[in-house]
Amino acid sequence: MYKLGADLDTEVEPGTNLLISGPPLTGKRSLALDILAEGTRSEDGAIIVTTKDGADRILKDFGKRVEYEKHPVSVIDCVTKQQGVGEVRDDERIRYTSSPVDMTGIGIKLSEVLQEFYQERGLEQNRIVLHSLSTLLMYADLQTVFRFLHVFTGRIQSVGGLGLFVIDAEAHDDRTMNTIKQLFDGIITTHEDAAPDIRLADH
Repeated sequence: MYKLGADLDTEVEPGTNLLISGPPLTGKRSLALDILAEGTRSEDGAIIVTTKDGADRILKDFGKRVEYEKHPVSVIDCVTKQQGVGEVRDDERIRYTSSPVDMTGIGIKLSEVLQEFYQERGLEQNRIVLHSLSTLLMYADLQTVFRFLHVFTGRIQSVGGLGLFVIDAEAHDDRTMNTIKQLFDGIITTHEDAAPDIRLADH
């Protein structure tokens, strides 16, 4: 089981994918990183797919929560190459894709890291954050993002991982939100003036 931490006094089954949804500035990314850090403290693998901030910034933020240096923590950075900040190469901790549009590349890098964590390192529990779906939806149509997510959530399910996907609820129309929600086992909603709440789908 995966504990979600102090804010959400809940455990979820391996293979669960959760959508973290809420208005801007309600701490969605922060909550996702908190849930990730909760796992790092107990030696879960942690994978952060970032389509908004470079890996350095994400790791700096993550480092405020937990000392991750000796732990299995990987970042798939979909931003830095697109910004053209010179030559960047994959290393043990960070993998780069060309841009957030390169969903095939993102999927391949995720599969590589999951294989390394799950099969080669024998990590039974792995937590994966994707921040943010709203960026993907800015660059690609709903059908493309839906297909990508269908495969991505399926991969997480197949290795018994925990998937956390952040979306800005106010950036998308109801049709988009309803379509995306179908792929998830539950939704964590963040609020401006209240603690986040979680609603799990009835299986």
